[in-house]
Amino acid sequence: MREEQKRMGSCIVNRSIATTMLHSTLQRLYMPFKPPTVQTTSPAAILKDSQSLPKLPVSYSNLLSQCVAAKSLTSGMELHAHLIKFGFSRHPGLRNYLVTLYSKCCRFRYARKLVDESSEPDVVSWSSLLSGYVQNGFLEEALLVFNEMFLLGVKCNEYTFPSVLKACSMKRDLNTGRKVHGMAVVTGFESDGFVGNTLVVMYAKCGLLDDSKRLFGGIVEQNVVSWNALFSCYVQSELRGEAVDLFKEMMRSGIRPNEFSISIILNVCAGLQDGGLGRTLHGLMLKMGLDLDQFSANALVDTYSKAGEIEGAVAVFQEIAHPDVVSWNAVIAGCVLHDRNDLALMMLDEMNSSGTSPNMFTLSSALKACAAMAFKELGRQLHSSLIKRVADSDLYASVGLIDMYSKCEMMDDARRAYDSMPKKDVIAWNALISGYSQCGDDLEAVSLFSKMYNEDIDFNQTTISTVLKSVASLQAIKVCKQIHSISIKSGIYSDFYVINSLLDTYGKCNHIDEASKIFEERTWEDLVAYTSMITAYSQYGDGEEALKLYLQMQDAYIKPDAFICSSLLNACAKLSAYEQGKQLHVHAIKFGFMCDIFASNSLVNMYAKCGSIEDADRAFFEIPNRGIVSWSAMIGGYAQHGHGKEALQLFNQMLRVGVPPNHITLVSVLCACNHAGLVYEGRQYFEKMEEMFGIKPTQEHYACMIDLLGRSGKLNEAVELVNSIPFEANGSVWGALLGAARIHKNIELGQKAAEMLYDLEPEKSGTHVLLANIYASAGMWENVAKVRKLMKDSKVKKEPGMSWIEIKDKVYTFIVGDRSHSRSDEIYAKLDQLGDLLSKAGYSPVVEIDIHNVNRSEKEKLLYHHSEKLAVAFGLIAMPPGAPIRVKKNIRICVDCHTFFKFVCKIVSREIIVRDINRFHHFKDGSCSCGDYW
Repeated sequence: MREEQKRMGSCIVNRSIATTMLHSTLQRLYMPFKPPTVQTTSPAAILKDSQSLPKLPVSYSNLLSQCVAAKSLTSGMELHAHLIKFGFSRHPGLRNYLVTLYSKCCRFRYARKLVDESSEPDVVSWSSLLSGYVQNGFLEEALLVFNEMFLLGVKCNEYTFPSVLKACSMKRDLNTGRKVHGMAVVTGFESDGFVGNTLVVMYAKCGLLDDSKRLFGGIVEQNVVSWNALFSCYVQSELRGEAVDLFKEMMRSGIRPNEFSISIILNVCAGLQDGGLGRTLHGLMLKMGLDLDQFSANALVDTYSKAGEIEGAVAVFQEIAHPDVVSWNAVIAGCVLHDRNDLALMMLDEMNSSGTSPNMFTLSSALKACAAMAFKELGRQLHSSLIKRVADSDLYASVGLIDMYSKCEMMDDARRAYDSMPKKDVIAWNALISGYSQCGDDLEAVSLFSKMYNEDIDFNQTTISTVLKSVASLQAIKVCKQIHSISIKSGIYSDFYVINSLLDTYGKCNHIDEASKIFEERTWEDLVAYTSMITAYSQYGDGEEALKLYLQMQDAYIKPDAFICSSLLNACAKLSAYEQGKQLHVHAIKFGFMCDIFASNSLVNMYAKCGSIEDADRAFFEIPNRGIVSWSAMIGGYAQHGHGKEALQLFNQMLRVGVPPNHITLVSVLCACNHAGLVYEGRQYFEKMEEMFGIKPTQEHYACMIDLLGRSGKLNEAVELVNSIPFEANGSVWGALLGAARIHKNIELGQKAAEMLYDLEPEKSGTHVLLANIYASAGMWENVAKVRKLMKDSKVKKEPGMSWIEIKDKVYTFIVGDRSHSRSDEIYAKLDQLGDLLSKAGYSPVVEIDIHNVNRSEKEKLLYHHSEKLAVAFGLIAMPPGAPIRVKKNIRICVDCHTFFKFVCKIVSREIIVRDINRFHHFKDGSCSCGDYW
């Protein structure tokens, strides 16, 4: 097809000249058809007179041949009339020219009349008629003509077979093609080069590539045309790799490729995005001296562009003397494909300056560039261009407009572009739903899908996957289950993307069981499914399962990515699984994830939350480009470990390097002041945060400041701050005030805070426990009993104290009085041993904190079996001597356990690190890092 286009392009001027000369000649030749005033002459005189014209023979054959070449129907019909008048129309050769002309110009009635008037069937006339039908796409008629030829006994020749085989190829009519093949074998034309090449193409286009290759091997004289026919079929069947192999085989056989061969393989390189092979072909063209014609140049630009070698594409583009719209489109689309959007828009500007008008595909690429760079005004200008071209109603362009406006967060304009479409298909619906989802309007995205479904509009797997993202953001579990059901009924549940999207959505909706079921029912192993499942386990507190799944993933030989690494590090952080976190650190280094900012930030967070602020500090300073999340993670780590001054120093360093804080950073700064008792500094940052950083205090900031004031004994100031909050205070604010009341045993304030919390968070047991502690410390046992009764009547269950310790890559869980552990006898024996040593060292249980109305010995026994004590005792018997013991606790560490560990760490000469719900406690040499302020 390309050769035909090339030949046509090169002959346009010649045809124009030929047509002009034909008309000139015919004016002189057709004097008999002019008005009577014009003198007529005999045919012999006409021919004699015609011979005087330079370079244009005027024999009837030559004149008709020129009419056929130029498809000059009018001149041909005039000449036909002349032949009829003078009795030459029955001449076989002239009749064949006329049949060919009428067939090419789709005047089949005239062509058929001439064939039927023939006294004897003529294979040339029939072949011309057949070829005309094929060339103009009338394939059924072509096959009927061929059948009629067969019935009349007209023998086919080397021109008939290629035409009818081409019709079979275009119709994918293998049965007829095989019959024709049989006739070619019987008549001996199978060995003809043209017939052989057409057979190769026919079998290939009918899907029988093996038969096609076998026939190709039987061609005696294989030339470049034969090879081109073969590997162009492989390209059309999307077997690009095999086409490249055939091209290499052709080169090895010594056959020189032509421009058509190069153009085909360059298009293959573009499809494969193989810049290396493209460069090789470019070099081959230069070496062979092949001209870089327009087709090859465009294919080469396209190859370099799609392979991401934009500089090479631009260099070839600049060598094109007169780039057409295809040339411009290739280089602009390549720039957009590889995120060189600025260059794409510069090229568009150059294109406009060159006088070449952009078409719909140009503008579609430009819209993508505007979308990527959020160039709203330029996007509007392109929209105007589309309207002027009446192309804004084009489906492809309209979807591009929706996408551009969506990515520029202009959803009203996106909706208008969508509403203006006369016909909307599923791609347009998907683009709009995706736009609302990307812009955070998840409710509208879900509503649009509901409208699609209720109006019986077809949807596909992309629709389901897109809307599920919004469902996940909304945590709308009922909608998720409905879409799950719809996907099963519609038959697209088995789709890879749908299953992974459902798995992700169930996970984000905290329905881990449903997510796990989908995960186990998969029939394939893939990274995306593992990522969703591991993230779900990590986010919702089942870090142990996340780590188990990672081991399963390794067994399946699936390489992790930086996102999975980040999720697993967060799981270790929540579990305080220090050893496993260190192993993941090694894996991150091995797989090259340390350059990923998310993995690096998670590493800092993991070490900080596993109690190793030194490791966190090292990981932080190894991050090459620290962003606000990195700084906030490290400042928060220092805050949790009670290193208030270090946290503030790091915060000031962050400001010096020009990184502005966000609201999370300032929460960490206030927490640092709180844990270190830095009241003055905390007050300064709180009062000036809006003035200095443009951040208005939120509930979290108020809660931190109230906690800081309350812990330091400034209860009146804390109450005043609560009353000054410009919005309704939430549970964290009143919880901070209740905590302060417990520390300072302020019964009145505790009751007020508890009453507010009963309304705000009636399901939480912490309020009842803290109020009961306040009453117990004051000996108000009747009030303690009332609180307990209120809990029972309200069906509020006290959250059990739990502690975790990691030993040899396994995390062990303990609850108060736990005897489920296989080494329980050893654990309790160790506690007895410690009890004797601590008594001699001066330790006395702090029974005042126990709210049970029992005698002292019973209270001591209850305190003795707290979960964190059991965890530490297990660590002492199971871990190597001298190794730090790291324990995590789900609630605040009690005063008795805090005192107990200060004695233990000194007696056993070990550091004990306890992470409770608020902060870290580093017990070492008889003291705690919190300074007894927590």
